[in-house]
Amino acid sequence: MKRLQVLFLAALSSSLFLFGCGKDTGETDAVPDASPARETQSEEIQKDDGLTVKESIETDMPPEDGMVRSRITNEWVDESVDKTRPIAVLVPNSKTASHYGLSKASVLYECSVENDLTRLMAIYDDWNGIDKLGNIRSGRDYFMYWAFEWDAIFIHYGGPFYMDSLVERIDTQNIDCISYPKASYRDSAKNSTDNAFTDTDRIKNAANHYGYPLEYREDYADEEHYLFAPETAPNTLEQYPDAVAASKIDMAPAYPVTNPYFLYNEETGLYDRYQNIPGEGDGPHIDLADNEQLSFKNLLIQNTYYEVRDQKGYLSFQCHDNTRDGWFFTNGKGIHVTWEKASDYGATSYYDDNGNEIKLNTGKTMVCILKEGDTFLVDGKTVESD
Repeated sequence: MKRLQVLFLAALSSSLFLFGCGKDTGETDAVPDASPARETQSEEIQKDDGLTVKESIETDMPPEDGMVRSRITNEWVDESVDKTRPIAVLVPNSKTASHYGLSKASVLYECSVENDLTRLMAIYDDWNGIDKLGNIRSGRDYFMYWAFEWDAIFIHYGGPFYMDSLVERIDTQNIDCISYPKASYRDSAKNSTDNAFTDTDRIKNAANHYGYPLEYREDYADEEHYLFAPETAPNTLEQYPDAVAASKIDMAPAYPVTNPYFLYNEETGLYDRYQNIPGEGDGPHIDLADNEQLSFKNLLIQNTYYEVRDQKGYLSFQCHDNTRDGWFFTNGKGIHVTWEKASDYGATSYYDDNGNEIKLNTGKTMVCILKEGDTFLVDGKTVESD
């Protein structure tokens, strides 16, 4: 089991010093164009009498014809959803933010920006029928590299000049609501700044305006992004002797403006998200569109090398890296992991301490990007990083 005191990593050599987190060329990554077929899996199961037997587990039994497993959540979705490119929407997280549509996100990222604030990036595999999504705020270049992993159309409301070289790349497909005002609209919100929203029709209109395909591009790696355990044999993490109990995961030390935390709900098997915002109080993080609390089956924590770019506090994160450490939480337990991302469009992969790629459980995933040296708490104890 990992010790419970955060250790700062040794300083990186000058060769790793950076002001962006990827390549600024116009080239796309060479990636395979075929996904491995899903097959019936055979697992060893320990019976009550102590005998180990082989039992076949059927993983592909769709509830209805024309449904397939989502490559993002492993949930059953219509074939049309599986073919449609995801969208990635940049959303602020502050006491003035008005969150609509976040409960429908398949994957939600959170990462620091300047002044200890954070941005959220919501990845949607099924984004049809959304009437109000946002509010939308400015992007950051490091979020774009995580959006690339999903071949997602990147939707934002402007951004600092540090994004310019990446936005101008021939392979980048983004919708800037400032450059194309028809992509968003203003609506009542908590203030006059956080009041830009979008919807399905506006996104499709903008994609058509720019000539962006709504299906996955041919050069995108059509392979499994996350590995998933079968629903009939979920990953309980019981196979890891050093797994820690994780009823409460508190991100307040890393994200001190909104102080978010997650509580494990034994009835649903999900981590429910809460925020403790000064001036607004402590309570569930709610999607204002449907009054649904944000909840996740999987939580991934990434410790990430970063730098402060200028006096305004703009940050840079090293999105491409080998064997940085982090944590994986599901079903009320957690294990230490390492992560790596080898290329712009390559997936971020996560490995246990034995070097095996971890298997997530079917459902939504939250990815928390931590600045190297930041801490978080698991059941009141400070977690170290290697």
